[in-house]
Amino acid sequence: MRAVHGALALALAFSIPGVANAGDAGQPVVAVDQLPPGQDVSDTVIELAGWVVAANDGQGYPFAIMDKAAAQILVFGGDGRLRGAAPGLFGSQVGDHTAPGIAGLALREIPGRDRTTPSGRFVGGYGPSIDAGRVLWVDYDSAVSIHPTATGVPAERRPERLASPTPDDNRVTHGCINVAPDFYEQIIRPTFERGGVFYILPDEGSLAEAFPEFAQGRE
Repeated sequence: MRAVHGALALALAFSIPGVANAGDAGQPVVAVDQLPPGQDVSDTVIELAGWVVAANDGQGYPFAIMDKAAAQILVFGGDGRLRGAAPGLFGSQVGDHTAPGIAGLALREIPGRDRTTPSGRFVGGYGPSIDAGRVLWVDYDSAVSIHPTATGVPAERRPERLASPTPDDNRVTHGCINVAPDFYEQIIRPTFERGGVFYILPDEGSLAEAFPEFAQGRE
């Protein structure tokens, strides 16, 4: 692991009021970076992160921003500092909807068309699940959680997809978000032990539909 890309760290620090000057003077923002070398983070993600802190939309809780198109997840502390950036695996079906009643279905029962990772703002935290023990729920009603990648079905090649240098093969899950086990244990688990806010960018819908207050502030 290495310090997060210098350009990204600076852009985030200076786009979020108060973060650039937080902590000891002159100390850079240090975060775990697992993004493939040379892979950029979109301006929209950086702008959204700045807005979350400036508008206090997270109310002091840690938050994560997930870009499905780029297959990225960025994790921030309640102080707005970037804690980590990593690739993620998302729903195999491109789309932003949540099928009615999906939370009551076993994974094998979810139709392919409904294996989406919904977009929007969610308040979540750790809680019990029917068959996976205690999990980090992003949204309980749509049965979307974040968990470490497991070998699962070998044919799905989830670890290999996560390690690939592009986001082109990162759509494979039933809707949940997968990250590397070490990123989960080092960043995700301690950051969201007491809950947090999750922002998932849309695949096809508009930012106004996913984050109306953020979109209104951009006009």
